[in-house]
Amino acid sequence: MKTLYQTSILDNGVTVASASMPQMASVCLGIWVKTGSRYENLPNQNGISHFIEHLLFKGTPTRSSLKISEDIEGIGGSSNAFTAEENTCYFARSRSAHLEQLMDVQMDMYRHSLFSPLEIRKEREVICEEIDMIFDQPSHYVQELLNSLQWGNHPLGRPITGTEEGLQKIRRKNILDYFYQHYVANNTWIIAAGNVRHEKLLRLAKKYTQHLPSGNSTHYLPFVPLQQEAQVSCIERDVDQTQFALGIRTFERFHPFRYALRMLNTLIGENSSSHLFQVIREERGLAYSIGSSASAFYDIGDLVISAGVDENKVEKTVKIILKELKRLAARPLCREKLKNARDYIIGQIELSLESTENQMVWLGEQLLSGGKFISLESIKRGISKTTAEEIQQVLQKILSPERYNLAIVGSPQNSLTLKKVLNNSI
Repeated sequence: MKTLYQTSILDNGVTVASASMPQMASVCLGIWVKTGSRYENLPNQNGISHFIEHLLFKGTPTRSSLKISEDIEGIGGSSNAFTAEENTCYFARSRSAHLEQLMDVQMDMYRHSLFSPLEIRKEREVICEEIDMIFDQPSHYVQELLNSLQWGNHPLGRPITGTEEGLQKIRRKNILDYFYQHYVANNTWIIAAGNVRHEKLLRLAKKYTQHLPSGNSTHYLPFVPLQQEAQVSCIERDVDQTQFALGIRTFERFHPFRYALRMLNTLIGENSSSHLFQVIREERGLAYSIGSSASAFYDIGDLVISAGVDENKVEKTVKIILKELKRLAARPLCREKLKNARDYIIGQIELSLESTENQMVWLGEQLLSGGKFISLESIKRGISKTTAEEIQQVLQKILSPERYNLAIVGSPQNSLTLKKVLNNSI
């Protein structure tokens, strides 16, 4: 049974969208706001979007934090939230019969949160513990270090959680000013997936957002690449295995090469049959874990290759990665590898979309990032039409030192030597 997607815009500017999956017993409701860490245009705002996400669960005039949890869990449901670079989402899931209860609780949080000084003080400490947890995990911390190197003094280069020092300076007034600027009707999306009728969702959305201030759409700070050569940053840490992340700056979310880049990521490092996994781990035994991931924002993106290796094998591993990428850029991939990558991507998307939560997130990310929904069939066509030559073109365009950034957490490394390796890799 196919999923039916529908989108409407209310008179106050709220966007309402649904992914109807009548075969499901559940529904997942997401309240999205188009703000995240890259909208924190001032350095002293860093972490405020994530801070607000935590605080919305801490009580309203009619519900304590415990009551918020009980009103969702008491109907057999669950709730959560996440803050990303370009959006924030509050979501809850339950049997479809309880859709209005989900809406009532979530919109109460969204519109009426108290932001009490006591809860702000307590949650500040909770987030500091979260920051410490990331710092204590080298494989996670190296990604934060890479972001700082890759995007520099730009909101994308700052941690979503903020820093412990910065959080101590964020006052209640700062939080309220940011909240009232961003949490407005024109910046709000209500999205549900599962056993839901669009007409019912619209009716509930009108009821629960009728007093939401209209406000204005908010704007992010564009990223302007100024880097002229490869950069390396190393944080020394007493660990058993050195972690590194090689970032390569790529393209914006809707670039014509987006499907070719998606294919490239799968081919080089997304799974255990990918090229770098086979060469680095299986053939040479240099790393236990190695993989790649691709991110795309409104105006820029990156491809990240990460690995954990022995302290003496960082330089050798980086050299092999660059050599293999150049080799792939020089000659077309065989048909079988292309077919396997296409089938893997399409299969992974289809399996993911069997979940109401994943459907809701997939629909939300599309609508907030591009203002329109791109069907699964259209994405399949884009992937299926991608050629080996297009993947080569992507590699030939991005394999350039001014796009390279290497972050390392672990044993001391010769940064100057590594920088030469990256800059002389053409």
